[in-house]
Amino acid sequence: MDISFVIVNWNTRKLLLDCLASIPEAVAGFSHEIIVVDNGSADGSPEAVRKQFPEVRLIENTDNKGFARANNQALVIARGRYLLLLNSDTVLRPDTISGLVAFLDAEPSAAMAGPRMVGGDGTVQNSYDNFPSLATELLNKSLLRKLFPKKYSGKAATAGDPFEVDSLIGACIVVRATALQEVGMFDEDYFFFLEETDWCLRMRKAGWKVFHVPRVDIVHLQGQSKRQRPASAWIEYYRSLYLFFKKNRSAASYLFLRVCRFLKLVVNLVLTVAGLVLTLGGKRRYREKTPVYAHLVWWHIRLCPLSMGLRDHRKR
Repeated sequence: MDISFVIVNWNTRKLLLDCLASIPEAVAGFSHEIIVVDNGSADGSPEAVRKQFPEVRLIENTDNKGFARANNQALVIARGRYLLLLNSDTVLRPDTISGLVAFLDAEPSAAMAGPRMVGGDGTVQNSYDNFPSLATELLNKSLLRKLFPKKYSGKAATAGDPFEVDSLIGACIVVRATALQEVGMFDEDYFFFLEETDWCLRMRKAGWKVFHVPRVDIVHLQGQSKRQRPASAWIEYYRSLYLFFKKNRSAASYLFLRVCRFLKLVVNLVLTVAGLVLTLGGKRRYREKTPVYAHLVWWHIRLCPLSMGLRDHRKR
């Protein structure tokens, strides 16, 4: 089999159905299978998939097991020589699959490849990133990209031939099955965010390469799951960021990051509260950011408990 599609869904029924509907045209000429892992959705997603796409192999979890673990549930049974991991909020272009497969067939040193991602309005998104470091996490990324464009390239660089990158954004990644067998699946210590970054780092440490293929596009309706519970999603991001540093950076870097991130959150909370008061609640950005910053500061003050975030502990 050429390709195994793996899609993890959590309460994005309409987007999931649109994603599945885009596959047949894009996969023409390739033998394939589609595996959907539903993470305890309450919006009728599993029922809709069974009704409209009976050919899909559906795994139904009773609760939200997180992105890494849910993907692993599918990867362990996938049979394709390439595994294509898709977010439910993506829509394939007709040439997305052929372009990525052609590149990987021609580049045996590549473990992974990812396309250029564009929004629904055609706006180019960041499709790859540097590995997290103290510089990327404590300084302004836009400024880093302007000052050091070769080291910190961004979406402005997505043109021309495929090129090697540190890591890919996980909305669409094609993985070579032989690389997966050598390096292993996602690290399930990650629940949501940075699991693909850690995976890319492990691939590179094993001698494999990771590529961005800018001539191939995919539509990405960014952050749909995250918007359902923004404050809790940000907690999961911080938890994953700290975990990445703990696993892959020095102890001093890990501790320095945690202290600086907390102090930065406190400053941001004070500034947004001041903005909220001065504008009498008239600015939307202050109304939206204040509760998120407050939630994150409180999570840190409580010593970052697992009970806060997106994990469902009632069913554990």
